[in-house]
Amino acid sequence: MTLVSRRTLMTGSAGLLLAGCDRINSSPSVTHTLDLAEGLAYRTQRLIVGREALAPEYGVGDLSPVFRSNGNALPRSPIWQGLAASGFRDWRLRVDGLVRRRLALSHGQLRALPRRTQITRHDCVEGWSAIGQWTGVQLSLVLALAGLARDARYIVFHCFDDFSGTPYYESIDLVDAFHPQTILAYGLNGKPLPIQNGAPLRLRVERQLGYKHAKFLDRIEAVASLKDIAGGKGGFWEDVTGYEWYAGI
Repeated sequence: MTLVSRRTLMTGSAGLLLAGCDRINSSPSVTHTLDLAEGLAYRTQRLIVGREALAPEYGVGDLSPVFRSNGNALPRSPIWQGLAASGFRDWRLRVDGLVRRRLALSHGQLRALPRRTQITRHDCVEGWSAIGQWTGVQLSLVLALAGLARDARYIVFHCFDDFSGTPYYESIDLVDAFHPQTILAYGLNGKPLPIQNGAPLRLRVERQLGYKHAKFLDRIEAVASLKDIAGGKGGFWEDVTGYEWYAGI
């Protein structure tokens, strides 16, 4: 029996097939079946692949000549635009929710923390891939500084960008939040993170598909449940189009 990875299923020709299935996906019975399949894939990954399994990493010679932008390339938020105009001097990453210590970290404070650099492949649900070198701080270090409360179960990423006025957000569980390759990236290919790729800070959660990698980060929130956030499914595209919350590969 051949196992097809979720990366393969949702990109390439399979991704094109999914893009043409909106009518089928609108069926309640089909939606229910897909939800069951998502839950099965999530549980299987956690049981078989392992909590610490790493996404593939590459060499400098494998870098893509261009790392295109996914999602929005320029937030319309006046707040973000003002911060960008000053080189993000006054930007702070807020960390709150179910934490013992609320944080407001500057770009300099984040860069002063131990850094991690990794060369990984980004796979977009639209069907394209690119390999880039990301530099940033492990999310686990930031969460350790904040100190999670005992009832925290998910980490939510609130962003400055929006789609037709609806703010973008994403979320992951604590297994992915504390994974060594999950970083808050402020650098791409040895340079400061470009605007179109999510400046001043973006999430890299390397075992998941591209729409989980939230850009233009404003705030990180620790929560016990996702049901009362926006549409309740854990992310913008999950709420709006039915993308799977668990986009692991």
